This record gives sequence, C-alpha cells and structure tokens, in this order.
Amino acid sequence: MTTHIASAAEAGHPRTQSLSPAEAGRYGTTGTQSEVGNDGMTGTQSAERLWDAVLARDARSDGHFVYAVRSTGIYCRPSCPSRRPNRDSVRFFSGPDAAEVAGFRECRRCHPRAGVAPAPGLDSVRKAAAYIASHADEPITLSRLAGHVRTSPFYLQRIFTRILGISPRAYQDALRAQRFRHDLRTGKPLTSAIYDAGYGSSSRVYEQQPTGRGMTPAEYRRGAKGAAVAFTIVDSSLGRLLVAGTEKGLCSVKLGDRDDLLESDLRGEYPSAEIRREQGAFSKWVRTLVAHLDGRAPKLDLPVDVQATAFQWKVWRHLQSIPYGETRAYSQVAKDLGVPSATRAVARACATNRVCLVIPCHRVVQKGGGLGGYRWGSERKRKLLQKEKQ
Repeated sequence: MTTHIASAAEAGHPRTQSLSPAEAGRYGTTGTQSEVGNDGMTGTQSAERLWDAVLARDARSDGHFVYAVRSTGIYCRPSCPSRRPNRDSVRFFSGPDAAEVAGFRECRRCHPRAGVAPAPGLDSVRKAAAYIASHADEPITLSRLAGHVRTSPFYLQRIFTRILGISPRAYQDALRAQRFRHDLRTGKPLTSAIYDAGYGSSSRVYEQQPTGRGMTPAEYRRGAKGAAVAFTIVDSSLGRLLVAGTEKGLCSVKLGDRDDLLESDLRGEYPSAEIRREQGAFSKWVRTLVAHLDGRAPKLDLPVDVQATAFQWKVWRHLQSIPYGETRAYSQVAKDLGVPSATRAVARACATNRVCLVIPCHRVVQKGGGLGGYRWGSERKRKLLQKEKQ
C-alpha cells in the first residue's frame, strides 16, 4: 500500500546520496517514526496536505513537522516567512532531530527548534547514519558501527532507535531497498540490481520484500501497469461500501456516500492498474464485510494485497489484535509496539490504511477519550465503535 508511498523521490541528504530518515521507511522494509508523508506516503494526499500547510504558512502545523529544502540544506517551520521553495526540492520530517540527522541545518529566521536542545546522542546517530549510507551494500555489524562512532553497541542501538524510530539494521535494509527500487526503475537487469544493492541472492529479496508486500520486483519495474483490480460498490449500514481486490486479496475497502467519489479515490490510489467495476465481484468478502458492519461477523479474517512499509504492517497487525468492542489510545499502541515515542507514526499508519474494517484503525482513539481522526468521517467512527460495544 502506498498510503504511506513508494515514489521515486530522491534521497534526503542535501549533499550526498544518503537516505533521509523520513524516506527510510518508504523505500524499504521498515517505517520510521520520523517518516512523514512525502511524494506518496498516503497516496500523494498526505504529502500534499503538508505542502498545503507550507504554502499557507499555517502556524497551527508548527511542532507537527518541519520541511527541508535540498537546494539550501535548511529546514524550517511550516509558518516560516521565507520564500516558498520549489516543491520538488522539499522533504518533510517529523521534527528537527530527524532533519538534522539527514544533514539539514536549522533556519535562522523561524528557529524551528524554538530553543530546544538537540536530543542527546544526535551527533552519534548522524555519523552512524552517514556511515551506513556509504556502506549500505556491505555487511555491517553493530560493533563495527559503534567502533566508527566511538561509542558502545548498546548505547548506539538505543539512541539510534530512540531518535529515528528504527534500528541501525533496519535503516540499512531501507537503504538497500531504496537502491534496489531505483535500479529497477532505471532498467537495470534484476540480477544486477539484486547484487548491487547488497542482497547476495534472489531469496533475500523475496524474504525482505523491498518492493513492498503484494508486489513482485517485476511488477514494481512495470509500475504496477497492467495489474488487474476489480471492484464493486454496495449498500451497507454505514453508507456505500467499496470493495476492491486482486487475485491475491483485498487492496481497498472504503466507506462513503457517493459511488463516483469512491471510484475516483480508488483510481487515484492505483493510477497504473487496469481497474474495472464488476457487479458481484468478491461476493463472499463483500457479504462478510456487510455482516461485520451489522454486528453479525465480529471477527474478520480476509486476505489483503496492499503495499506498505514494515512499520505500517507492524501497526496494522497490532490493530487486528485489538478485541472487538475495545479501543486503544494511539500512545498505548506505540508503547505496545516498543516505540513509545512513535505516537505520531502510529497515527499516520492508521490514517494510511486502505482497507478499513479489515484493519480496524477505527479502534484507535485519543488518550483523553476523544474519537480522533477517521478518513471516512468521525460520525462513522462513532457508530462503528458504538455497534461493536453493544
């Protein structure tokens, strides 16, 4: 699933071809807490919402993300009074620390740090990330990396994960996946792309799935052109229900009021696929989903065929473990996953879920008891939770 993204964005470092933390999750087998929608994170919609905030100099977005400009090497608040850069030069980060690890400097006009000191160990993480970037196609042990940074392996693992939200090993995996995807897009033979990225064998590629779940390297090279997606739209207790899928499983489940808007949204998600509407398509899955909305099928166990980062999948699998009739706070989900500081990343993973109900993102709410956001409307979320608690 792209929600999150799998675009051809370039690496985030302003001077080298290293991978920015925000992009690490998109290009490989991992997601990061620093990952913010950029060039397709939630389709192009998340990135464009962030860009809209930058264009509007929206002060309400300050503190939620920063944007960086590759041509200047500087990162800013969304409300920065400076001249707006070219969109193609912009990258988004969850905060100053992530931007600085990628090599960007704080803007002297808007001071996005607001006087807050860098996280302890930030310089070590920056050095470690740069070293990984320059040796991504080689085996790198934690001890070797710690030796380069001149700190202990335990400390490096802890601060790297705390600041970027992923381990050094996962960061390297993401870099390899980035190169692999780039090489496929530029037409390099599959075997050469595998070995040049440092995988060592084709089996490693299929184990780590650098092109995302539900998409083979050959399909990625084609840009999903020709992929067959069928869909149908039916009535449900919460409005119109769109169910779309491939021969492998469901790729989209949506709720709405108008068929034309639901279909347009689907085509926007899969612009290169061959999409057709079929009356009665996936009838068994549709009946199960309708029954679920009516409260007659509490547990859903349907196949899913979407492309996403490993962090997204980690969040989604956890959401599927939340019992019917119960909810969890975003912060609790982050804590349960072992990354208590990744609350925003959890929220983004929920927002980028393409198969609602099957992955019950509606069961995640605000810590204070508020409903929180829901792509299909807060009123639908309220009714869903109410039905599940009956």
